[in-house]
Amino acid sequence: MSFDLPRNVILPVDAIDVRLDPGPHPFAVRNAEAIAENWRQEIAANPALFDGTVVLLSELAYRDNRLVGRCHAVKYSTFLLWRNRRENSGAEHAYAHAMLVAGDNALVAIRMGLHTVNAGRVYFAAGSFEPIDFRDGLVDVDFNMIREVGEETGLDLSQAERGQRYHALSTASGTVIVRHYRVAEPADELARRISAFVATEAEPEIEGPVIIRNAVDLPDGLMPHMKPLIEWHFANGN
Repeated sequence: MSFDLPRNVILPVDAIDVRLDPGPHPFAVRNAEAIAENWRQEIAANPALFDGTVVLLSELAYRDNRLVGRCHAVKYSTFLLWRNRRENSGAEHAYAHAMLVAGDNALVAIRMGLHTVNAGRVYFAAGSFEPIDFRDGLVDVDFNMIREVGEETGLDLSQAERGQRYHALSTASGTVIVRHYRVAEPADELARRISAFVATEAEPEIEGPVIIRNAVDLPDGLMPHMKPLIEWHFANGN
């Protein structure tokens, strides 16, 4: 199967069948020494980095409006080396975005903190899949979305209205799975709540909220995959 899905187009997704393989990722096995050396350099430059566990894909395909794939748990140090060597690596990255839609139809994103790998970049609150996001070996995408939004912003989206289906956008840098999460509060109120939460954190992961009210006036630092998602949202009246 390897990686077989259309690139640079937003795809409707009715089901996600991405399973966690208990074996090591071949990329991690092949590059063990390089991973260790690169990690030494990374933490010398940014001692705040933590070598936690994330997952990296070894297969992903789009079949009959479904995403089907296989992934492996790897250390964050492995993921960082992969980011520099992703071409022909036999590995890819997938992650999920809860596209937070306020009551006034504005989108609420976040700007990452200065101590993070993506310092200053803007995207919807998100994080890589971790082993905790899997149920009986199958990824629970909504659990990941709700968990990451809660950890980064303090907002609980467990009772928010969810879009009827997922969508996915696959690019050379990875595959993002998105789903609308709608709440009644206007964007300014959500931003106030997020800022209050960040102020209570000793080491907040994010700098703060970013409100996006249309597809034209976009914030500085926007991650490349965000622009087509924002345009799609406002163009389709979602």
